[in-house]
Amino acid sequence: MPSLQIDLPLHLDLDTKRSLAGQLGSVYAEVMDVRPDFVTVSIHDLGPGGVWRCGAGEPEPAGLVMCDVRAGRPAATRETLARRIVEVCARVCGLEERLLKVEFTQHSGDEMYHPQLGGFAPDWVPGAGEGQG
Repeated sequence: MPSLQIDLPLHLDLDTKRSLAGQLGSVYAEVMDVRPDFVTVSIHDLGPGGVWRCGAGEPEPAGLVMCDVRAGRPAATRETLARRIVEVCARVCGLEERLLKVEFTQHSGDEMYHPQLGGFAPDWVPGAGEGQG
């Protein structure tokens, strides 16, 4: 099922991590039309110097979100999700939106084993709605 891995150039306290995870899980569930209990969020608060955005000048501290999702969602849906993830991360972590990046890796259902579902996830089907993951 879906997982979000967030690499951050700062340290967060437990309550902030819990809040960030909850907000991202809710956003994912809403945009991708799934139950929030299917979403796993991993927060890697690597501290200053842990994540960098390279460019023409000196590298800048940045954030990276990796989204492992089931294949099939339209690009527009993934773009909406990415925008909402960036908004949440910027607000909660105090990072500039331009320094956040979201990447998607898409998988077939049989590449995501979830004991809660009793095994592999079903493939995503348009219009299947709630519970599809």
